Amino acid sequence: MDFLQIGVVLALVVILAIPMAIYLTNVYSLEITKQDSMFGKIERVIFKLSGIDTNDMRWQQYAKALLLSNLVMFIISYIIIRFQGILPGNPSKIDSMEPLLAFNTAASFLTNTNLQHYSGESGLSYLSQMAVIIFLMFTTPATGLSLCMAFFRGLTNQRSIGNFYVDLIRSITRVLLPLSILIGLVLVSQGVPQTLNPTAIATTLEGATQNIARGPVAALESIKHIGTNGGGFFGVNSAHPFENPNGFTNVLEILSMFLIPAALPLTFGYMARNKKQGWILFSAMGLMLLVFLSITYINEKNGNPALEKIGLSQENGSMEGKEVRFGIAQSALFTSVTTAATTGSVNNMHDTLTPLGGIAPLAMMMLNCVFGGDGVGTVNILMYSVMAVFLAGLMVGRTPEFLGKKIEGKEMKLIAIAILLHPLIILVPSAIALATQLGSSAISNPGFHGISQVVYEFTSSAANNGSGFEGLGDNTPFWNISTGLVMLFGRYFSMIAMIAVAGSLLAKKRVPETIGTFKTDNSTFLVILLATVLIIGALTFFPVIALGPVAEWLTIR
Repeated sequence: MDFLQIGVVLALVVILAIPMAIYLTNVYSLEITKQDSMFGKIERVIFKLSGIDTNDMRWQQYAKALLLSNLVMFIISYIIIRFQGILPGNPSKIDSMEPLLAFNTAASFLTNTNLQHYSGESGLSYLSQMAVIIFLMFTTPATGLSLCMAFFRGLTNQRSIGNFYVDLIRSITRVLLPLSILIGLVLVSQGVPQTLNPTAIATTLEGATQNIARGPVAALESIKHIGTNGGGFFGVNSAHPFENPNGFTNVLEILSMFLIPAALPLTFGYMARNKKQGWILFSAMGLMLLVFLSITYINEKNGNPALEKIGLSQENGSMEGKEVRFGIAQSALFTSVTTAATTGSVNNMHDTLTPLGGIAPLAMMMLNCVFGGDGVGTVNILMYSVMAVFLAGLMVGRTPEFLGKKIEGKEMKLIAIAILLHPLIILVPSAIALATQLGSSAISNPGFHGISQVVYEFTSSAANNGSGFEGLGDNTPFWNISTGLVMLFGRYFSMIAMIAVAGSLLAKKRVPETIGTFKTDNSTFLVILLATVLIIGALTFFPVIALGPVAEWLTIR
């Protein structure tokens, strides 16, 4: 039954990804499409009121527009969170956030990470939840999708990389908003609250008073998953029955967070006029997901040896930290999808995963290209594709080409920077945290598991995921500053590098295909791509994996 559950959900992902890919291809087309008659009037009003020039941009202009718009959003968000205690929309009288926590929160949601060093229901007012959190949950995935489409256009020889503001608005009006409204209504029908009334006060059967937090949960929950955001209205995220009431909503949330990331590689194939190319990318990411999902499921199903030694039955698997209403299969699937798609939403506590079961989500964030978030994950797998082509070209002594564009030193330097930056901003802060009292004092479980807690926190921040091993006491100045900076570096440095690569490739003339051209739409390239991703990931992160999860597993056997 477990395999049937998982198989049906994954089959639905594939079925839904195909029409979604066709739709996205039309959304971001530089030509006039039928969608313009539906959304064009609304968008033109937005452009006019905002003073937006819709002409095509150079890559430098695109990058500047992306960075400036995000900077403005960061400043506004920080001010609202910082002073929410004296602003309206606060019926529960929640205090303002202290400066460093406000910085971390604004940086977290601006970068599509949604790492939370606070508990949602007690840390933010309704105004902050709607004007900051939900607002950024729309604009940040829209930014990622815009970057992705600019990169696609550079690789597929479009007339330009487009206009950032046009891509941003289209991402919201044509993709995120319609889907979030639909999913939000379904969630409300299943019992997810959507209200502006204050915290409910109830009297229990014993006569005690109970405060029941509520609010605009359904609105946040829908865009949280469609936008691969992940931040929860409640501290326990999608393990809370108000966010995820039953098995149906659990599957709906899995499909929601996986829909756009699964469709994007196929969208690339359509834009490149080579469907096989899209399916090769999809297959590479899909195979990695299946391997990591199997690791998590098998280890959680086999149970925890340490608990079995003290007499606790593991017949039903390791149910520590999991909801009975979801069980092992739906918990393992949710864990794998939320880290593959860098969503960060959780329906079980990752800190209680078995050591080997916890390797899979950690590894997928380290690779950061197993589907990934809205836009960024597909850009990352394409980055590895370009590197695979370059390495293959070196081995046969031929100038590497990808989709008819020569890959030269300039592109490889930018891609190398993006690839090297990811482990750098994970491993260096992790070493500092483990070596100093500033970071190590937050570890709740010293030893090998403590290493996993620290590395997971920085990996989640660098990959813009947001989930965590929540045994870490992370609401301290050190953790708020360090993870805040890692989130910003992990988001924007790679974005700038990839826009520059797109601009460079767009300026190049297409090279005619010859008999010696290296094919990138067949099984041979699939194997080379997988080897490139896994070898680079293994060589970079294996030592810290060995010191954390692997060493912990060996001690509890």
